[in-house]
Amino acid sequence: MKKLFICLTLLLVSLGAVKAQESPVGAWTATSGDITSVLLITPSWFTVTDYRAADFVSTYGGAWQQAGNGETTVAISFNTANPNQVGQNARVPVTMENGQLVTNTAGGGSQRWIRLDDGSGPLAGKWKITARENNGKMNTIPDGPRQTFKILTGTRFQWVAVNLSTGEFFGTGGGTYTFDNGTYTEKIAFFSRDNTRVGAALSFKGKVNGNEWEHSGLSSKGDPIHEVWTKTQE
Repeated sequence: MKKLFICLTLLLVSLGAVKAQESPVGAWTATSGDITSVLLITPSWFTVTDYRAADFVSTYGGAWQQAGNGETTVAISFNTANPNQVGQNARVPVTMENGQLVTNTAGGGSQRWIRLDDGSGPLAGKWKITARENNGKMNTIPDGPRQTFKILTGTRFQWVAVNLSTGEFFGTGGGTYTFDNGTYTEKIAFFSRDNTRVGAALSFKGKVNGNEWEHSGLSSKGDPIHEVWTKTQE
């Protein structure tokens, strides 16, 4: 996992050097043996997850920001494989070749990331859950270090429950999604808490009003869900 962390850090700290028409924002994938890696990048956040068939392996992510002079800064907010790396920064070059992101690995080789989408769509971005219905009443979720948020690109999603102050990790899941005619549908590719949910498709009635996204339906356990998510600029 350390090798993958280094590889991804090389990518993210150098986003400022990539040409505007070759924006890294969106979803990317790479494989190593039987492990699939998925990288999601919004204009300010990223996540990377490793999974093997139905088995979740690890995930980490955080914020990135261009710092000028062709460099960016990165803050790792969570890392399930190496919690001690939370808050670490690094700066190493990366290139884009023929539409693929190419990063150096710790052993001197390179890793090619294949684009899955360009990060465009009405739900693309980072969303934080801010309200949930309970016993017929919509309750506001207080802002604090422990958060549940979703990263969405054009076709991929990942939710993460984590304490952003300590890096303590509580769970994650992700995969592909569609949002058509008011119906939001997720297909689960990995789930850290219960790998028997992998392959399940969940549909919700949803609408977006400005920076608020409201949806309702049934959870992967079959429980009713009515939630409000707010788009963040973090």
